[in-house]
Amino acid sequence: MATKAVTDASFATDVLGADKPVLVDFWAEWCGPCKMIAPALEELGAELADQVQIVKVDIDENPDAPGKYGVRGIPTMILFKNGQPAATQVGAMPKGAIKQFIESNL
Repeated sequence: MATKAVTDASFATDVLGADKPVLVDFWAEWCGPCKMIAPALEELGAELADQVQIVKVDIDENPDAPGKYGVRGIPTMILFKNGQPAATQVGAMPKGAIKQFIESNL
């Protein structure tokens, strides 16, 4: 499964209540680096579907979750395990580096 859009309203169910790890990409439409990593996240969402779910939260439309988890710059990726933030990565990275970040924190 590719990436899924998550809102403040669905965050508790889609991320905190998920039955497997969830990588949350906090992004915005106007963010160039966010757009650069989007294709890599789509590919990784399909490649790693059995291990992790990858979701996206638009920080402009959904300010609560980024505020709660201290997102100061975007793109910010936070890996949640068992409803808790387990690892954070700020900034754009190549696909291989994103994959390594995910796999090393699963």
